[in-house]
Amino acid sequence: MASADEGAVARVHARVRGRVQGVYFRASTQGEAQRLGLAGWVRNRRDGSVELVAEGPSDTLNALMRWVSEGPPLASVSQVDRVDCQPVGLDGGFTIRPTL
Repeated sequence: MASADEGAVARVHARVRGRVQGVYFRASTQGEAQRLGLAGWVRNRRDGSVELVAEGPSDTLNALMRWVSEGPPLASVSQVDRVDCQPVGLDGGFTIRPTL
């Protein structure tokens, strides 16, 4: 039986570490998030990690986070730090932001 808040809008802020730059991680994450119908963004960090923020139904966010924990074929994810946050009503699709 599904939980009552399974489809409630939620927000996740995550940092992904490992071999996640130079392996199409951002573009692949963008494609997966768009396929799932999520809003948000993804970007490289100067420390070699990838950061992302996504909003949408909680079950769909969980699906994205499962995907992120593996990443695209050339990636090697060693750690995902996830923080669940209050949604702010992102719209405009899922974008790739400049490195920070």
